[in-house]
Amino acid sequence: MNFLEITIQKQKAINLLVNKFAEQISCNPGILESHGRDESTHIPMPPDAVFFAQSTEDIATAVKICAEYNLPIIPYGAGTSLEGHLTAVHGGLSIDMSRMNRVIAVNENDMDVRIEAGITRKDLNAHLRDKGLFFPVDPGANCTLGGMVATRASGTNAVKYGTIREQLLSLKVITASGDIIETGTRSKKSAAGYDLTHLFCGSEGTLGIVTEISLKVHGIPEKVAAGICRFTSLEKAVNTVISTIQMGIPVSRIELLDTLSVRAVNGYSKTEYPEANTLFIEFSGSEASVQDQIENFTMLASEYGGTHVEFAENQEDINALWHARHQLLYATRALSPGKNFITTDVCIPISSLAECIIKTRADLDASGLFGSIVGHVGDGNFHTIILYDPAKPAELEIAESLNRRMVRRAIDMGGTSTGEHGIGTGKREFLVWERESAIPVMRMIKQALDPKNIMNPGKIFLDIA
Repeated sequence: MNFLEITIQKQKAINLLVNKFAEQISCNPGILESHGRDESTHIPMPPDAVFFAQSTEDIATAVKICAEYNLPIIPYGAGTSLEGHLTAVHGGLSIDMSRMNRVIAVNENDMDVRIEAGITRKDLNAHLRDKGLFFPVDPGANCTLGGMVATRASGTNAVKYGTIREQLLSLKVITASGDIIETGTRSKKSAAGYDLTHLFCGSEGTLGIVTEISLKVHGIPEKVAAGICRFTSLEKAVNTVISTIQMGIPVSRIELLDTLSVRAVNGYSKTEYPEANTLFIEFSGSEASVQDQIENFTMLASEYGGTHVEFAENQEDINALWHARHQLLYATRALSPGKNFITTDVCIPISSLAECIIKTRADLDASGLFGSIVGHVGDGNFHTIILYDPAKPAELEIAESLNRRMVRRAIDMGGTSTGEHGIGTGKREFLVWERESAIPVMRMIKQALDPKNIMNPGKIFLDIA
């Protein structure tokens, strides 16, 4: 079809959606603009309309209309993704899941929960708290669980509890034809047919729309203690992490902030941490086991020159520590108002972690740009936040070159171009570097499940429009 025919088809679909759903559809320019961007600096691309879904059946009906008229569909959660996942590359309908935020069932005895995809992780944990349960995956942002499934989210607790992939039991999914399917059961394991649950996990809305999720949940630990430990060099800090994991000290979280990251946190969160390469650590379990873990870690860290090991056991102090850590992206941006940023996301085998981070730090120092390093280093995942002046194209070129060097280095070390952010539009080139031999199979899956390519088109693959 030519451009005019496509435009006419789009308008027919939107008119039908407006007639069917009335006040649930918006074409307000401000709403369109906000639904065509995420937290990144990728170029915003607004949809043609936004649909505020209220039920699985609503979405199935809307998808059938979109499929008939080839109108692209972009699922929208909280807008916190970082690789252009939400941009409407070819316009279309943004399906906002925020009104689908119910906790459907909590099965305390089985330690699982059924939720709608639009609930945020903080709201889910607030609901679970009185039952002595919690959901552990913590990417930092208060994202929706549907968005976390779509991007195969991870975060600070992954070193102990794993990623969202390890928490999934079953999904309710709307296919590209508007059919409603359930991918699994509440049982903790199954050998029945293809593992569709984990096929849709990490598919970034390109295969279907997740509307309900069954998840494992966990008991709130008896004791939690969080603290910090400072080092004179990045290498010593990272080697402490590697030894902690290899020795089996059961750390719940172990996060690295380099000196520049600590400076940014202090300025933004009004903290007074000494500016040094710092590990933020958390242990949980019984009273006795936590004390034992702290003692073992302190002894180990001291062997690498770790100093000022300080632990807090008051929940308010612990929350303040992790809140400061989670604000790092905003803190770094606040150092240079008006500058844009690239935030990177590689993951490598932990034995290569020190080498990868040290070489990345050397690249950043030689670049002339501000670049900080932060990481969920307990599972080999780290990020850089690189600031550049949008009025100076040369700085953007340098920042992109730094990102490419880091990704290539990670892949060459047996790692991945993205430990948790996903591909979206921002990392499509890197997927080719990393998974070239598997991409034809991925394309066949996409073609089989979405033959009209209406599900979040333009994402993951370079050559599928």
